[in-house]
Amino acid sequence: MTPKLKLATALSTLAVAASLSTGAFAETLRLGTEGAYPPFNYIEADGKIAGFDVEIGQELCKRIGEECEVVAQDWDGIIPGLLANKYDFIIASMFITEERKKQVDFTDPYYLAAMTNVVPKGSDITEFTNEALADKVIGAQSGTTQADYIEATYPDADVRLYPTQDEVNLDMASGRIDMQVGDMLPMLDWTTKTEDGACCELAGEPITDPAFVGEGVGIALRQEDDELREKLNAALAEMRADGTYKAINDKYFDIDVYTMK
Repeated sequence: MTPKLKLATALSTLAVAASLSTGAFAETLRLGTEGAYPPFNYIEADGKIAGFDVEIGQELCKRIGEECEVVAQDWDGIIPGLLANKYDFIIASMFITEERKKQVDFTDPYYLAAMTNVVPKGSDITEFTNEALADKVIGAQSGTTQADYIEATYPDADVRLYPTQDEVNLDMASGRIDMQVGDMLPMLDWTTKTEDGACCELAGEPITDPAFVGEGVGIALRQEDDELREKLNAALAEMRADGTYKAINDKYFDIDVYTMK
């Protein structure tokens, strides 16, 4: 090999190596969330997306050595957005269910799941059967397991589905629906910590049927992204072990949502 050829080969090798190195560090992961589900994810007055989901996601990104950009997406399009490569994973309080696993993969659960009934204070609703609620108006956010639950459980009720949880809450506070079914922790937060939510209270037993709440709440990824899933699982386990998860948890909740205790 001539000196000129040796030099050209060396420079070419260095260029490829530099390109690979730059790509590894320049890549930004995109974290998809809804931004309309406080205290898990919500948009602050300055437009920044915040909440428990977002903080957990950003800490996971830091631990796997990636920069993360947070992307807001309406709930109805959140899985299609992932499949269309609008973001790389979803952390938006999504229940792990068999139906969803047909489209996406999930990490290990990052908190447990339960749903609850919410009724106006002083409501005459004491039984939660189709017969007892046949003449009632029942609401939930569309595209959620809560919506699936009320449609399956109360076929004779007037079921109303809404694009966002805020819209369900608004109609509940305004007296336009008799009951709603929601994720337990946001509903507890809404009824005890907000002015409009003071209208209402949780009712009945927590809803924990695995057919609807699945295996817990997980981070959704495209089915081919096995390496990213395993990195996130390892980082989540580290966060639990070193107390970081608890520190984030305690900013938002009075109980450990990982164990619901």
